[in-house]
Amino acid sequence: MLRLINILLLITLVVLGLTFAVLNADPVPLNYYFGYRDIPLSMIVVVSLATGAVIGVLVSMGILLRQKQQTFRLRRQLKKAEKSAASATSVLPARE
Repeated sequence: MLRLINILLLITLVVLGLTFAVLNADPVPLNYYFGYRDIPLSMIVVVSLATGAVIGVLVSMGILLRQKQQTFRLRRQLKKAEKSAASATSVLPARE
């Protein structure tokens, strides 16, 4: 059932994308540093969206890697603390 919903969602997104491209097929002048070009508006929007998504993923990856490193460091400290607590309790005499 979940697979069917995913396929329907994918088909819907493809149809929406195609209609967006057809409705925005007018060429728009794009001036960049080394030249000038007429590009369809839909392509400019899609490329801008993809570029933003890639930049967002890269920024998120930096934050995620930093958090994973911190988690690793804290787990290592926790293991050391547990070992020292275990050795401290084994040295103390048992109470009666």
